[in-house]
Amino acid sequence: MRNAFSQALVDAARSDSRVVLLTGDHGYALFDDFRRICPGQYLNAGVAEQNMVGVAAGLAKGGLRPIVYGLSAFVPVRVLEQIKLDICYEQLPVVLIGDGAGVVYSSLGTSHQSTEDIAALRALPHLSLLSPADAQETTACMKLALDCAGPVYLRMGKSDLGVVHERPLALGWGDLPCVRAGAGPLAWIATGSMVKTALTAAQRWPESEVFSAPCLKPLDESAVGAICQRHEAVIVLEEHSVYGGLGSAVAEISAASCPTWVCRVGIQDRFSQFCGSYQYLLQEHRLNVDAVAEQVAAFMARLPDAVNVSKSHSPSRRAA
Repeated sequence: MRNAFSQALVDAARSDSRVVLLTGDHGYALFDDFRRICPGQYLNAGVAEQNMVGVAAGLAKGGLRPIVYGLSAFVPVRVLEQIKLDICYEQLPVVLIGDGAGVVYSSLGTSHQSTEDIAALRALPHLSLLSPADAQETTACMKLALDCAGPVYLRMGKSDLGVVHERPLALGWGDLPCVRAGAGPLAWIATGSMVKTALTAAQRWPESEVFSAPCLKPLDESAVGAICQRHEAVIVLEEHSVYGGLGSAVAEISAASCPTWVCRVGIQDRFSQFCGSYQYLLQEHRLNVDAVAEQVAAFMARLPDAVNVSKSHSPSRRAA
């Protein structure tokens, strides 16, 4: 994913001299090619993220296409007011990149973990939200972001968990690519790092259907409604708080258009208790494959027998 992101930056700057990359004192190898090939389009704003967003807004007003890069614990969380007033209020074409989303900066503790960024941004008008799962989605999401006439936030996990799409992806706003077809009573909708986990956990329910959600806002409400219509229960999986993220969005759409059972699997209402490896933190927050499967099995055990029959014969539904 990070190689695809780095290549997308270089390709964008090469094809459009208006593209300028701003970083908050991140000088590591990720930007080596960009600095070598497009040195005049690179600006290290230092450890001053609020100022960096203001600078990006000014550059956008001057006709440039700024890309603002930071850790997701700082962009957007530290700079939420600047994103709201300097960028979204003005509807400026600024691309905001939040790297290391979720708990992937596991050993650095809560200050560097970001499990609330989508919830913090979903309510901001004019802001689109992207969350790619692999290299192909990263390339497609960067194209969407750079073609957009308004502000975009792209959420990226630092850890590459494997391939989801074998071929290049043609992605439109709100698309929900099906990554595993199925006709059973259970559907999965996952985003970012959790798509690979959903694919693995879903093998325990062989007929279930799995979708990726690289675009969190706008989210195609008709597509989500159709998934809810076809399936008795929907599992939503994200490396983000269960409050205000993809699970909340799916439950909102389901409740309004086609009520069904919605299981939100994500970070509960708590901070990480300990530091450790990324795999350890996934286990602590019950986002590893076995723990996810256990949560889904427990959820389904609480449902009425309706989940085992056709939609038309179900006695009742609700978003849960």
